[in-house]
Amino acid sequence: MLFRTEIGDQVGKKIWRAVAAGGAAAVFMAMTAGPAGAAEGGVSFTRVQVNGGKAIVIGVSNEVAVPTSFRMATTHQWKWPAVFLYRGKTSERLWHAIETSDCIKVSSGVCDFNETMYFDPSEWEMRNSEAGAWKVAAEVYFQGGGGDTDDEGLTAYVKRNSRLTVNASPEPVAKGKTITVTGKVTRANWETRKYVSYEGRRVTLQFKPTGTTSYTTVKKVYANDSGNLKTTVKASKTGTWRWVYHGNTTTGASTSAGDNVVVK
Repeated sequence: MLFRTEIGDQVGKKIWRAVAAGGAAAVFMAMTAGPAGAAEGGVSFTRVQVNGGKAIVIGVSNEVAVPTSFRMATTHQWKWPAVFLYRGKTSERLWHAIETSDCIKVSSGVCDFNETMYFDPSEWEMRNSEAGAWKVAAEVYFQGGGGDTDDEGLTAYVKRNSRLTVNASPEPVAKGKTITVTGKVTRANWETRKYVSYEGRRVTLQFKPTGTTSYTTVKKVYANDSGNLKTTVKASKTGTWRWVYHGNTTTGASTSAGDNVVVK
């Protein structure tokens, strides 16, 4: 059985954490019908924002705090509103903890709220299949029972973090000679809590000449079956080389550190 429980109050905040009997879990099945519309009515949610519209990118160890905000208007006496992510008609939910502010009063019966959704892959089990698109809904529980749950018509992407390494050699190099740039692209495996090779990715090689502030694209390279990258370029100027992966619907973008090569 899965359930939510309030674990404590802070000044101006309420913290709720999800608990699974028999062990931790990252996905929570709703205890009511899915958010296809108002459950009780009499409530409207507007101005809903999740992470400023940006993807939620999660690695294998660090807790990720996702800022959320919304406005709620109702004449009901309520006890806890929140915005959450869900999938499917059964309201499969994804969050590890939710922290909401007290009502920031706009007018009679209208409140703004600041919320933080927490995701902690080091404490809660996550499945790789959870990466991708999630729907956004808002809900509130009423004093005395009942509540309202509404689909907000928004999509939030939850992505596995990616990483890139780089090495450019030889260092230094004679002008006109060949520089070999290597690297590796990996991404978070939430189930093993390790970074694993991300094969077949199209990755951009960029270069920034010494004394300048911006990188330019040199070429695009595909990672091999082990996630390894390798290409060659002609040495023309001293500067810094790096790899850039632009991500996809399930995996976040990443940029390697830069490797400076002196050209003599």
